Amino acid sequence: METRNNAIIELRGGTIGSVNDQSSAEESFQNKTLRPILKFQNDLFIEVFTNYAVKQKGVFFTLSPEKKMAYIENTIQRDIKLRNSLKGMVIGLFTTDEYVEYIKNSSNLNKRMMNMLIERFKSQVLLFEVAS
Repeated sequence: METRNNAIIELRGGTIGSVNDQSSAEESFQNKTLRPILKFQNDLFIEVFTNYAVKQKGVFFTLSPEKKMAYIENTIQRDIKLRNSLKGMVIGLFTTDEYVEYIKNSSNLNKRMMNMLIERFKSQVLLFEVAS
């Protein structure tokens, strides 16, 4: 098990953002665990969302940039299947200790995770193109 934990931490990289004694447990988890995973999985997230948009009749690709932002937010907040898939892509890269920490406060951490993903998608909205 220790080999898996070490490999995961090495693979996804270290803390992104500051963590200090004044940081809340959620903020520490966000910067030590969630941010590195979201960065590491970014290309996969882009592909997953692009595929989702194509399967939804491609409406997303015809929208103005402002409406694309709203679509992203709406979709991630309302489509439980997509949400759970994205969440699983993050949780799958937790170490066992991180998972134990996560389940103590999963509701708040899920909100943070999804909000960070929404912001990540919005900031990269130009990367979403119809798959050829």
